[in-house]
Amino acid sequence: MAKEPLILTVPGLWNSGPKHWQSLWERSLLNCRRIEQAEWTAPRCADWIANIDAAVAVAGDIPVFLAAHSAGCIAVAHWAQNGRKAVGGALLVAPADSERKGYPEAAQGFRPINLAKLPFPTIVVASNDDPWLSVERAMYFAESWGSRFVNIGKGGHINADAGFGPWPQGEQLLQELLSNDS
Repeated sequence: MAKEPLILTVPGLWNSGPKHWQSLWERSLLNCRRIEQAEWTAPRCADWIANIDAAVAVAGDIPVFLAAHSAGCIAVAHWAQNGRKAVGGALLVAPADSERKGYPEAAQGFRPINLAKLPFPTIVVASNDDPWLSVERAMYFAESWGSRFVNIGKGGHINADAGFGPWPQGEQLLQELLSNDS
């Protein structure tokens, strides 16, 4: 009998609050938990990579899927480039363009963005009006990473501030990744 996969959420800068879709998934899905970071406001990408690596390693032989948001997507891209343990796939939602002017200087090591093809299935989700990422850049990330690209139209940064608490479309995309692993 196949083991139920583990879904690890990877929030972005400043973490995801209680009304964010990641937090809601963690409460509603028994097999979903957050990768915590020691520093959410002035992070070092290397620390985030180490924490992703540790969380995936702890899963052992349980299949792991990542549901990342914002800077968490960039950390996942950096994590994947170093031959880490394979995951079944990753949902990369509203990747923050850490190379753009105005990106918080307190976040260290998130640039340059790793643009190598990711070694597992991925879906990049973006919107037309994200203040942290242009749709053109999102498409470029998706193409570089070998990801399927989904544009949800108007959706801001696809977080609680943009009205994304429960997010059925995101859950459907996650299920698509999970079902492709069977």
